[in-house]
Parts: sequence; structure tokens; C-alpha cells
Amino acid sequence: MTDKISVLFVCVHNAGRSQMAAGWLRHLGGDAVEVRSAGSEPAEAVNPAAVEAMREVGIDISGGTPTLLEYETARTSDVIITMGCGDACPVFPGKRYEDWKLDDPAGRDVAAVRPIRDEIRRRVETLLTDLRGFPAP
Repeated sequence: MTDKISVLFVCVHNAGRSQMAAGWLRHLGGDAVEVRSAGSEPAEAVNPAAVEAMREVGIDISGGTPTLLEYETARTSDVIITMGCGDACPVFPGKRYEDWKLDDPAGRDVAAVRPIRDEIRRRVETLLTDLRGFPAP
């Protein structure tokens, strides 16, 4: 068990939105937060346009691996942020949930992914501000 707040980002393929959000939270939150990401139907690789868009702002997500959402990962997370995964994410009482409505970067070029990347950054910054004082287990 850790004394850090754990945040789980979930999207369908765990290849774009959730990978970018995890990259931003690691970058902006440092060691203060445990960052997790997963997908209900993971892709084989992280979206190359998402990798390039994040590289443009100095964050390398190229080593990410799309991961299947596991019950235990959700159960042991303090905050669960969903991004279009619908009902695939289990609900646990006492968890903080947010559903971020974001465009899916799948099949888009880097120019189309940049605004998604920037919106995710804004939301991660707000999340970090909101988490100040949030009790970890």
C-alpha cells in the first residue's frame, strides 16, 4: 500500500487520451501521485499521433503499453477518470469518479491531436489542484 493518491485513467483503447493524461499527470504531479492507465479494449500500441503531440511538449509516452482494465486496478485506485469507456469500468463506493468527455484521437493526425492534448493538460492541472488535501488511504 502506498501513501500516494492513485489516479486511474481509463479509455477504450488505452492508446491515446488515457496515455496522454497519464503522461501529463506524471509530468505535472511528479512523485506526489501514483499514475495508472488502462483500457476496456486495449490497442496493440500507443497512438503515434499522441506520442508525437506529447513529444512536442517534452513528454515521452512512447514507452507506454496499452493495458487491459483489471478489476483490482480499479478497486485499489483512489480516483478514476473515464474517457469514453462507458460502463466497462466497475464502480466502487467511496471512489472519486470523473468522466472527461474528450474527442478520440484514434485515426487523427498530429494537428488534430494537439487540441485534445492541450485540453487534457488543462484538466490534469485542475485535477491536481482539486487533489490537494484529498486523503490517500
